[in-house]
Amino acid sequence: MNISCNESIPMKKVRRKLLKILFWIFLSLVVFFSAAVLTVHWIWFKPNVRIPGQSEASLYIRTNSTFDQVKASLYSQRFIVNQKTFEWLAAKKHYPDQVKAGRYILRSGMSNNDLINMLRAGLQTPVQVILNTIRLKKDLAGKVSSQLEADSLSILQLLSDSNFLVRYGLIPENSLLLFIPNTYEFYWNTGAEDFMERMFLEYNKFWNDEREKRRIRTGMTRQEVSILASIVEKETRKNDEKARMAGVYMNRLRDRWKLQADPTVVYAVGDFSMTRVLNRHTRIDSRYNTYLYEGLPPGPICVPSIASIDAVLNFEDHDYFYFCAREDFSGYHNYAKTYNQHLVNARKYQRAYQERKRAEQ
Repeated sequence: MNISCNESIPMKKVRRKLLKILFWIFLSLVVFFSAAVLTVHWIWFKPNVRIPGQSEASLYIRTNSTFDQVKASLYSQRFIVNQKTFEWLAAKKHYPDQVKAGRYILRSGMSNNDLINMLRAGLQTPVQVILNTIRLKKDLAGKVSSQLEADSLSILQLLSDSNFLVRYGLIPENSLLLFIPNTYEFYWNTGAEDFMERMFLEYNKFWNDEREKRRIRTGMTRQEVSILASIVEKETRKNDEKARMAGVYMNRLRDRWKLQADPTVVYAVGDFSMTRVLNRHTRIDSRYNTYLYEGLPPGPICVPSIASIDAVLNFEDHDYFYFCAREDFSGYHNYAKTYNQHLVNARKYQRAYQERKRAEQ
């Protein structure tokens, strides 16, 4: 009995040592895994995006970009605080194989996880593309390319490609008629052809049943309505007199008069800084010179506003054939049924103009 009791003492010591060892192993594992969890949490969720001097910024990723190009863009703009953690998590989430083009809004305080999830899923923020009353195709192409990834040359080529435009019932001379001035939402990485397709959809939406009924009343095609609207657009900035102005031109077209619209001469000359059309300008041989050629020009002299198109569709039915700028310089016009009355209006304006010039000297 004494022997067995003596033998149990060393065993107890061994057990205590073993328990201590196990405890420290367990504690070490807890510390290790806690540190690992904290490290992973830090890599994933700690804020790692900083926008110098502001709260947010746009990141543009071009079509067919690589992960190296994305990194170069992020790093050159100093958007990433810790590059190593960003690259480590990007690799773990397989983002280098899933780069998607687009415009992405980065916000200060975003974590690696937030940023990579957004980029990998292609959760880009749309852009608002603004189209206004542009005169020339090259200007429209430049305007669009400044707001989308599509380059101006590719857009310009499509606007001048007869084979491409036939699907829209247009030709190079009137291809600008496809565009209705407005604000449109696009994804930034929209290409030239996709842009044109979207504009065609918007064009057909614009020409709804109500506008089609009014177009039939005019006796003109959609293209002819918009070409006349482009002239009205450049004749007056006053929306509330555009329908009356359109009525003058409808009367001239109906009676087979030459339109004699000064803005078409300006377009033919190509000097858009001109403030006065002189007799020598009206002799320029161009199909856009409505002093020489009867009827509408072959294409628009600008992209007409919705107000101008609707003014043509709702033109006033009156007997006016002439108009002249008002002598009060308000931007409105005096209208006349006869040439003699038109001369009276023109003299009033000339007198007021001369008096104003003398007062300014």
